[in-house]
Amino acid sequence: MAAELAGNCLISQTGGPSAVINASLAGVVTEALNHGCIEEVYGALNGVQGILGEELVDLAAESQQAVRGLRHTPGAALGSCRLKLKKQQDFDRVLAVFQAHNIRYFFCIGGTESMEMAAKIGETARAANYDLRVIGVPKTIDNDLPATDHCPGYGSAVKYIGTTVKELAIDADALGSGDLVTIVEVMGRNAGWLAAGAALAKRRDHPNDPPHLVYVPEVLFDPAKFLEDVRRILKREKHCILVVGEGLVDKDGNYVAVETSGTDALGQAQLGGVGEYLKDLVEAQVGAKMRVARLGVAQRAAAHLGSKTDSDEAFLAGQAAVKVAVNGETDKMITLVRGDGDAYTCETGLAALADVSVNTKRLPKEWINEDGVSMNFQFYRYATPLIQGEVAVPFENGLPLYTRLAKEGVDKALPAYEG
Repeated sequence: MAAELAGNCLISQTGGPSAVINASLAGVVTEALNHGCIEEVYGALNGVQGILGEELVDLAAESQQAVRGLRHTPGAALGSCRLKLKKQQDFDRVLAVFQAHNIRYFFCIGGTESMEMAAKIGETARAANYDLRVIGVPKTIDNDLPATDHCPGYGSAVKYIGTTVKELAIDADALGSGDLVTIVEVMGRNAGWLAAGAALAKRRDHPNDPPHLVYVPEVLFDPAKFLEDVRRILKREKHCILVVGEGLVDKDGNYVAVETSGTDALGQAQLGGVGEYLKDLVEAQVGAKMRVARLGVAQRAAAHLGSKTDSDEAFLAGQAAVKVAVNGETDKMITLVRGDGDAYTCETGLAALADVSVNTKRLPKEWINEDGVSMNFQFYRYATPLIQGEVAVPFENGLPLYTRLAKEGVDKALPAYEG
């Protein structure tokens, strides 16, 4: 066992929020308060942006009720950002802030880009001979982080997507006469996990249930086949519901739809509009009545329909991060490890941060049926356990009652950053 390291800890949340990212925050805070070697528990406002600006808050000063409330509250309670550190002087500034506040434990809750940043922060500390333990806590509704069986946030997102598909199907069934097509556009830049998750809306032993068609980035898009698929469903059903991931690509590997507004904060093409693209195709070639539901950020913010399994595992991942750091681990990310038995179980493991930041975990092609538009039993066996149970959300005046942190500030010790 490693020697005890005394000092303060800092927690950051980065990237797109989820319905359970705050449950991971609650797990870190709750566990950190149990260890005497962790003297103060700080949070960084707006991720690494807050670290650079030395915008830190005292999480130990938050009430126990507020910390418990994080487990059913969506968004990122500390604030998030998509800032990517590129210059060494940025990392040097991060280290200076850590040194000024005696940060010896850094817990980074985020996705691939966040894990890459956390790894570089660890390298910077080692180069300066500064004792720092860095642990990543996985977060992404896209479910595309390698090394972990699944990611906190994914189960709640697909629970919401599947429910929305069910409800839209009931609505369409009342109006369709073999002439109505509903397109549901979901997130997923490079992997089809979210679109595939819509298949959970089908009842067992009812293969013709909506969604009738699912289009994922792992299957190259063919417009002719797409139109044939839609016509086939409309001949058989009163209506057609199809789900499409925003990262759908054509036979040349190019995104089918890209926003004209340029790139995002990470320099990536701004995706969106694939639903409208498919709508135009059907209207021109099939002539059906069209509806497009673009779920957008709702699919990551719908904590009122969160998965209890997902929330509990997010909290567990946060707790595990503290435990392994106190025991001497560093430069690792917490992983979720599925048990081998028939009944679903999950425990935590570890992966090197350097291994997490280099690849995207894509939906296995063997989980997609030969028709290219439906999932087989292997996907259902994988995803169904992740949406089980309901999070107990308190209500006030008929609406969910979510938690806001007080965010009591920590005094700055350094001059403003001019980087």
